[in-house]
Amino acid sequence: MEPCLHHDVADGTATVVIRNPAKRNALTPGMWRALPPLLERLAADPAVRALVLTGEGDTFSTGADIGSLGTTYEESTALALPAEEALAHFPKPTLAAVRGYCVGGGCQLAAACDLRFAEEGARFGVTPARLGIVYAPSSTRRLVDLAGPATAKYLLLSGELIGAERALRTGLVDEVLPPGGLDGRVAEFTRVLLSRSALTQAAAKEFTAGPVDPARLEYWQEQASDSGETREGIAAFLERRAPRFGWTPPARSDRHPAVAGPAVPADHSR
Repeated sequence: MEPCLHHDVADGTATVVIRNPAKRNALTPGMWRALPPLLERLAADPAVRALVLTGEGDTFSTGADIGSLGTTYEESTALALPAEEALAHFPKPTLAAVRGYCVGGGCQLAAACDLRFAEEGARFGVTPARLGIVYAPSSTRRLVDLAGPATAKYLLLSGELIGAERALRTGLVDEVLPPGGLDGRVAEFTRVLLSRSALTQAAAKEFTAGPVDPARLEYWQEQASDSGETREGIAAFLERRAPRFGWTPPARSDRHPAVAGPAVPADHSR
């Protein structure tokens, strides 16, 4: 099987699968480069309400394909960071479904998702100390925010792996499922995400990412006022029925300037 990022969209959820089973789903340079434009397209697709990132077979990803990387700091980090940031700034809910090894750049991508569900037996590691790589400040801060400074230092200073239960205790993982239970739980939880207000989710993702500019707060307040989402949510609660939320992101030309993204690069995915 040729290394690639496979993706499909079904029932409101985009699933992106890291495929390089011959090397435990290590990401080649082409796969790293393919991820940002793929995410850009999926973000713009109105049929996509949530995204699940996973690996082919019984491994999430062992990170970068080391043999294909350059030997300088710039060469070794230039591929992973744009992919990580594109995933971290994806405007819709993201969930990493983890089996087996989730190491190095694979753990970097999982940490960039909003949520991480893991199967028992999964192993997590952040391994730049094994290669003499300076881990990027943004990646370091994301790891600290998830797992706390003690666990972040343990992982970064030692390069050792931890199991799913320890990852759960520290906050690196949100749920641990028994063997055979991961797919069903991920499907169940994505249905929950799809039933909630996309407006609330989009604003919450932006607000939790860092300081909020007053203009952005005003933008989201206008969206909430104009959309009728709150009225529908309260009415559904009082009428004891499921809400029928209908907000969708404004067309790109109508968005607040800060929301507009770059042009979509060429498609490198399979």
